[in-house]
Amino acid sequence: MNTPYSHTKATLALAKASFRSIMRSPSAVVFTLAFPLIFILVFGFLGGGGTKLDIAIAPGSDLQNPVIIALEKTGLVRLTKNDTEENIKNNLEKGNYDALISVEKNPNGVPAYFTNVKYTSASLDKGNILKSILNEISYNLNTQNLKPTVTEIRASTVTGRLYRTIDFILPGQLGFSLLSTGVFGTAFVFFSLRQNLVIKRFFATPVKRSSIVIGE
Repeated sequence: MNTPYSHTKATLALAKASFRSIMRSPSAVVFTLAFPLIFILVFGFLGGGGTKLDIAIAPGSDLQNPVIIALEKTGLVRLTKNDTEENIKNNLEKGNYDALISVEKNPNGVPAYFTNVKYTSASLDKGNILKSILNEISYNLNTQNLKPTVTEIRASTVTGRLYRTIDFILPGQLGFSLLSTGVFGTAFVFFSLRQNLVIKRFFATPVKRSSIVIGE
């Protein structure tokens, strides 16, 4: 009794042969497999640090004050304390510094300190983040000795997954690689098969045309 022809096995055999041909082509291996992996690894290492604000402390500014100490404890800023005025100005214009902070003691006593902040239009997004941080620090410092009279909010935070830049790059890069391989790779394969008269040989077999396309 003759065994019925299996188009599934034919499709798998064509896919296996196509994969072997890709692995034997150095250019296909580099652009299809190696390049996306290198791209993902590079951006994976670059994008793991999160958002950091580069803040310059003005020369002559008071450093032993609660504002600077609170900024250092946030873990969101990198403070540069020993730069010159000329370098600070140039780096602000270029966006290398996100802001300039100067904290001065108030000779009158209340408030105890004046915090002067100079932002740059070259880094407006991080400037807005710094505004929120300073507002929160100012509120906490000004109200830490006040007792609540009506209510006290006690909040807690659930530790969730930390999303990094690579989490958004990875799906797009993999999708682009698969799409380019599926469209351009298949087109060139069929062109090569046609030039070598392999497609005519396929048509002489019981393999369906859909199986040929899916297998390739």
